Amino acid sequence: MQANYVQRLRLKFGKHGPARYISHLDLARAVERALNRSRLPVAYTQGYNPRPRVQFASALPLGFTSDCELADVWLEQEVPPDKAWARLAPVMPPGLPLLEVSQAPLDAPAMQAAIVEAIYQVDASDVIDDAGLQRRVQSLLSQEKVLRERRGKEYDLRPLIRGLHIEQSDDGPPLLTMRLVQLPGNTGRPDELLLALDLDPLDVRVHRVAIILQEEEPA
Repeated sequence: MQANYVQRLRLKFGKHGPARYISHLDLARAVERALNRSRLPVAYTQGYNPRPRVQFASALPLGFTSDCELADVWLEQEVPPDKAWARLAPVMPPGLPLLEVSQAPLDAPAMQAAIVEAIYQVDASDVIDDAGLQRRVQSLLSQEKVLRERRGKEYDLRPLIRGLHIEQSDDGPPLLTMRLVQLPGNTGRPDELLLALDLDPLDVRVHRVAIILQEEEPA
């Protein structure tokens, strides 16, 4: 069957304010509604219940914010990325600002299969001081295994941690930076890492700053 699309655009957008509490499903619906309002020539799936050809990257846990959410959208007619941004940005919902639109190869793999890593920054200054947080980080990194449980099965979180350190800032609190593996079936969850550090994810502020895809990964 002949494809009904000629272009694939990659959207990068934020998730801020009250929008951080909407589910991934509601997020997808909100973006689809914005695409409809933008009047971009979005391609639809074929079959009994056609849907816009839109594909999202990994879901963000409720309550977390982000400046790097990703979605691919397929178009029936080519539109320059800057013109697509100009049409879509004004109709994005509050709290979901459109940050960038770029061209993506039509034959690129599905984003969820291409994600290798995600980077988060955590402000825990309301619940623990810098010295106490540093001790917990050093203690965790010194362990050969960090056993956690997911869906009733025990797993080792330690090999899924690619980086864990505290960054000082001149005009704000120290931020805990977490780099976690995001491979299919082998995903490091930021909330699980926080719990391993004896921090309640609901008591801290977590912001996703980067999603690294396979083609972007440094050699």
